[in-house]
Amino acid sequence: MGNISEIMRHHLDYMTNAITIGGFTIPRGVYISWGIIVVLVLLSIWFTRHMEITPTKKRQIVIESFIETLYNMIYGLLGEHGKRYIPYLLTVIIYLGTANMMGLLGMAPPTKDLNVTLGLAIMSIIVVQYASIHQKGVGGWMKSFTQPVAVVTPLNVLELVIKPLSLCMRLFGNILGAFIIMELIKMVIPAVLPLAASMYFDVFDALLQAYVFVFLTSLYIQEAIE
Repeated sequence: MGNISEIMRHHLDYMTNAITIGGFTIPRGVYISWGIIVVLVLLSIWFTRHMEITPTKKRQIVIESFIETLYNMIYGLLGEHGKRYIPYLLTVIIYLGTANMMGLLGMAPPTKDLNVTLGLAIMSIIVVQYASIHQKGVGGWMKSFTQPVAVVTPLNVLELVIKPLSLCMRLFGNILGAFIIMELIKMVIPAVLPLAASMYFDVFDALLQAYVFVFLTSLYIQEAIE
């Protein structure tokens, strides 16, 4: 119990370890997220410099293959009618995959901060509602809350809160749980096993959680545009 309490105290320190700029308090998870975003933007600029119509450079071939693989995966979830939302989902999965793997660099993932996961979930649900309005119009969107029968309207309205909350808590809980397990393993067996466990929790599980988040958002978008 002592070890678990120590880990939870460490987590609380992470949540409260903030910086203040001009009177604004910025949580650690937020400024780490900003750092990830800056790095990803710079990499995007570097990868897309001097691109060729018929790629001959290894750099362009690699990045195009990577993006095409992700694009096809998400296209398989959304189909032709939902392909306008693929750029957003591509951005989310690349950000989440990177953020969730920050443990490999000895840094706590920003998705261990509830503020970060809640922000991502709210953004995704806004996109879902936009997709519904774009497909059905404002009138059709409002009418969809009365489907299949009017009596379920309160429950359908409640889903506007439930869906982002479920996305947020699922991602937050899985990343936090993986962090706690890794810390316990390091305390009990601080040798070879943590390295093997890190490959699972910091790589496989990190990428899996990014995929699950995007998969569920794609599912909600698909429901919205039907």
